Amino acid sequence: MNKAELSKKVADEADLGVGQAEKAVQTALDAIADAVATGDTVTLAGFGTFERRERSAREGRNPQTGETIQIAATKVAGFKPAAAFKKAVAGE
Repeated sequence: MNKAELSKKVADEADLGVGQAEKAVQTALDAIADAVATGDTVTLAGFGTFERRERSAREGRNPQTGETIQIAATKVAGFKPAAAFKKAVAGE
C-alpha cells in the first residue's frame, strides 16, 4: 500500500473527499516526522512508537577496495511495534 492508496482508504472509511484524506494523511505523517526529528517520541496506542535513535561511529570497509573507512555517528528513525500490531501481523 502506498500513500495514495492509504489516502483513498482513509477517504472511504472516514467519509471524506480524497483531497481531504490526502491532506489529513500528509499532516499526520509530517507531525510524526517533525516530532521525531526534534527528539520527541511519538506513541500511537495499539500501533507502536516512533523515536530517534543514536547510531555510534564505527569502522567499515569499502566493498570495492577492501579499504577500512570510518563511518560517522548519526541519528536514525526507529519504530517499535505495539503488541496489538504484532499480533495483527502474525494473524493471531
